[in-house]
Amino acid sequence: MALKITLKPGEKMMIGGAVVTNGTVRSDLIIENRVPILREKDIMKEEAAISPTRRIYFVIQLMYIDEGNVGECHSTYWKLVKDVVSAAPSTLKLIDQMSGRVLNGEYYQALKLARKLIDYEREAINSVQ
Repeated sequence: MALKITLKPGEKMMIGGAVVTNGTVRSDLIIENRVPILREKDIMKEEAAISPTRRIYFVIQLMYIDEGNVGECHSTYWKLVKDVVSAAPSTLKLIDQMSGRVLNGEYYQALKLARKLIDYEREAINSVQ
């Protein structure tokens, strides 16, 4: 089944490893095969991975987009989640769910869970301040 994506003028997205930027008018793209896709709002640049949970999101993003380096990314991922669970055991349930997705190669679903983990971290930091 094809996926229809509507892009705003100037909006970017990643299709596979390619960054695509829309032109000056609204455009519809029809993706007819299975390929990793991230809209601009879901793309995290490396310099934005400034917290433990954001680094987890970034490494999952790399797994999703760059299948050639999944093994190296997995090693980094497991170290990062171990550190987060050690520092905040209350994250274990969410990290278990996310890790299950990672182990099954369901990286897009893992990214959605990583977004929740980032929100959890933000709320925890805000409650302390």
